[in-house]
Amino acid sequence: MKKSNLKLYAFLAVIMMVGLSFTALKKITVKGSDTMVILSQKWAEVYMAKHPGTVIQVTGGGSGVGLAALLNGSTEIANASRPIKPAEVQKLKSKYKTAGIEIPCAKDGLSVFLNKGNKVSELTVQQLGDIYSGKITNWKQVGGDDAKIRLYGRESSSGTFEFFREHVVKGDFATNVQTLPGTAAIVNAVSKDKYSVGYGGAAYAEGVKDCKVKKDAKSKGVLPTAATIKNKTYPISRYLFMYLKSRPTGETKAFIDWILSPEGQKLVVETGYFPVK
Repeated sequence: MKKSNLKLYAFLAVIMMVGLSFTALKKITVKGSDTMVILSQKWAEVYMAKHPGTVIQVTGGGSGVGLAALLNGSTEIANASRPIKPAEVQKLKSKYKTAGIEIPCAKDGLSVFLNKGNKVSELTVQQLGDIYSGKITNWKQVGGDDAKIRLYGRESSSGTFEFFREHVVKGDFATNVQTLPGTAAIVNAVSKDKYSVGYGGAAYAEGVKDCKVKKDAKSKGVLPTAATIKNKTYPISRYLFMYLKSRPTGETKAFIDWILSPEGQKLVVETGYFPVK
């Protein structure tokens, strides 16, 4: 046999081996909540280190984007920082004959971010709702300086947007809320703007201060901590979810079981969130 043919066969054999190795890899796709991106990436990183044959791809985009991807079949797991909507369940039923599977995987305290130079340090849920609906427009109305309040918030595809609107604003947001793509961007904006306010996942609070939130005017201001989330004294807390079309099997089930295990839940705490139980 000619030497050139031997080289060709050797090359083809390598290509086949590479192809087989890629085929053997188990791939899991996760898409959705920007609030959950840091946590999901950490889960994926640690799990893949322990299971070299598994590839986990994590992307954000917002809870609505993740659930839309679940509906169109482009992701296996949809991360959501809000419960799935009845309309989304109906679409799942229509397309896949299933209502989907909901898996609570962590808890989050929805933080209200203030600039460190702002003398205001606590607000009631009602005051926050009035600020974001445009009824309160100046910091002096809540004990601060005589300065206009600048508002930062999430885009409408965000589960954080939905949760804050439903549980705090309880209506429409003011038209002057500047929407930003992700909590990290909101934190960055608030850190540079003394008279601004923002909201988002507690894990992102760097370079800003958390506002103490009061259930009502007579209540004590509470910060989002592991203890206040667990005993439900912090007024703005929520579950974080993973959604699938059907019950997980194989490597996906193994990954989710690990997330819910003490090891996976330890990473929840280390990343700045709170355990599901």
